[in-house]
Amino acid sequence: MNPIASILRDYPLIVLDGALATELEQRGRDLRDPLWSAKVLLEEPDLIRQVHRDYFLAGADGVITASYQASIEGFARRGIPQAEALALIRRSVDLAREARDAFWSEPAHRIGRPRPFVAASVGPYGAFLADGSEYRGDYGLGEAELIDFHRPRLAALLAAGPDILACETLPCLLEAQALVRLLAEFPEANAWISFSARDDTHTCHGERLADCAAALDDCAQIVAIGVNCTAPRHIPALIDAIRAATDKPIVVYPNSGEIYDSAHRCWEGESSVATFAEQAREWAAHGARIIGGCCRTSPEHIRALAAWVRASR
Repeated sequence: MNPIASILRDYPLIVLDGALATELEQRGRDLRDPLWSAKVLLEEPDLIRQVHRDYFLAGADGVITASYQASIEGFARRGIPQAEALALIRRSVDLAREARDAFWSEPAHRIGRPRPFVAASVGPYGAFLADGSEYRGDYGLGEAELIDFHRPRLAALLAAGPDILACETLPCLLEAQALVRLLAEFPEANAWISFSARDDTHTCHGERLADCAAALDDCAQIVAIGVNCTAPRHIPALIDAIRAATDKPIVVYPNSGEIYDSAHRCWEGESSVATFAEQAREWAAHGARIIGGCCRTSPEHIRALAAWVRASR
């Protein structure tokens, strides 16, 4: 089943959740760790479930699991054996499904909105490296090696029963193509592919986003294409670039507008919930159909976005 198509048949826009990792940090958790949000899968899974529920309460039609930085190799660095690592990866989906099912069990939550979906996060290879290469794409790996890296995690995620895969924050076309080839091994699976971008035109690795969208256009298992973890100011032009190359629904979930200082490992600048919601209207006007937030966005950002979306419905 393709939840994106199902919802868009009845509703003009889909509201995604906001950040998970930076929201966990806002709630006092220290994620200065190579596992990042996957660290909380080990230490405090109930908190992940609560964050998912808070996004549903804020109005999200879909949430993304805490598996972005979860990999067999990453857990192995902690001495966690493969079987336990795979169980943790599956658990990320279970937590989101449990939050969704509990939320949806209350009749009052069903008024005027679709049944929310769970998207299993498939982060890039560079997220495992935890050295910033996820924003460069300079892995030095070929397509076959990337497929081998992603295969066991993808299988574990799908075994847990998500509604869709979110192949997100991909810095380069090569990794997207590797995931497309891998998806063919799981013919019942659907996914969106979302790139990270460095400007109005290019992925973080430097390919033209329009060329990336065109390369993915013929893949039936890719049900949406878009951009995430990118500065909001670039989003309108990036949407236009994707629209020029494909008719697939466009998904965007940019950062709050704050800028990450990698030297000092902190966020700088200011963001406004009201400004983010106003920008989202522009993204929709340019053609985005699935809209949410990435780093430093919160349930409050999604609540403001959802209020406008519900009113427009």
